[in-house]
Order: sequence, then structure tokens, then C-alpha cells
Amino acid sequence: MPLTSTPRSRATVRHVVRWSLGVGFLLAGAGTWVPSATAQVRATVRPGSTPPWTKGILPISPESYYHAIECGSQGGEDPPCVFWDTGLCANEDFTLAAHSAYKQVAYEVWGTVRNGRPAPQPDFQAARQTRVTISATPIAGANNPLTDLVLTRGGEPARPVDRSVSGGAGRATYDYAAWAPTAAVTLDLVGAARTISCIIEPAVLQQFR
Repeated sequence: MPLTSTPRSRATVRHVVRWSLGVGFLLAGAGTWVPSATAQVRATVRPGSTPPWTKGILPISPESYYHAIECGSQGGEDPPCVFWDTGLCANEDFTLAAHSAYKQVAYEVWGTVRNGRPAPQPDFQAARQTRVTISATPIAGANNPLTDLVLTRGGEPARPVDRSVSGGAGRATYDYAAWAPTAAVTLDLVGAARTISCIIEPAVLQQFR
């Protein structure tokens, strides 16, 4: 499924932006200049998702599998339970999108139902092999190409199982434990001009699916 968010929904997402007072550049590493300016945002999840979910992103299980089928069976143009990540960490430079086993199942069902066919039963074993991928795509007109994407948990960077950054965009794939809703995490979108630092509180992580 595509890691995209719908423009119409993104415009409705409320977010809080706090600009840091740091300006200029800091010397880091062997003669490498990196931007010190940081924009801080707080993550939100789209409200009104039906059926509701409060257990966070988990490996697929019989419970979450049938829950995802129920989610996708709603059809419609833009169900919040399928596209819960629309507007996630909303900022002026990047659009984020998430992919998980739950979303994989829900998206396949949604696409089938939307085309007027009965809800399928997606491959459970294939969903069991799916990890969590976060992608960052530059917003049109932004002048801050992505150079890195870092998830921090408990003050330490979480180790991705896969990462790719090129052409000003990027993605990183993590195991589910990195997203456990037991403590806040920080997702840093490191750009050439500045870093977008997104704080994701446990109450928000619980709504990830």
C-alpha cells in the first residue's frame, strides 16, 4: 500500500509548533556544518476513528487482524481508522506516513470494499512479517531536504532494521517495541536547513494501529 496521506485531511489537523531560539550553525564532526535551528511539534492522531483502538502498534494477532478488517470494511473515501497517520507530526517541511501490519490489512480491505467487492481476508502470515515503517516526503515548496530520520526512545536512538534516505525524502523501518506506548518517543526529521523534532506522547502512541 502507498505511504501517503490525503491533502484534504491534512489540512484539518491541529498542531502546535514551538520554534527554538537557536539560530546559526554548529560545527560538528570533521569539518561538517549542521543546522542548529529546530522546530518542535507534537504528534496527533486523527480523531473519530471507528472502531476505536487504544493498544498502540502491535504485531498482528487474531484480535488486531479482525479489528483491521472491520476498519477497512467501512469503505468511504477517507476513513480515519485506515488513514490515522494523516497529519502526523504536522509541519511546514515534511509529510509523514506510517505503515504497519494493521494498516496493511485495513488498507487492502478498504480498497476492495471501495471498489464494490466483498471484504477479503488478507494474508495473515504476510501481515505477521510486516514491521513498522515511517516515511517522510518533502512538502511542495519547502526548502529543507531530508538528510536523516531518527527515532529516540528513553534518550537513546532506536535501531532501525532498514533505512533509506535519498532525493530529500526517506523512510525507516523499526521493530514494534520501538513504538510501545509506555513512554514518549521523539522522531527527528533532520533536514539540510533545520530539524523537525516531533514528540509523540504515550496517549498518542496508544492510538497508533
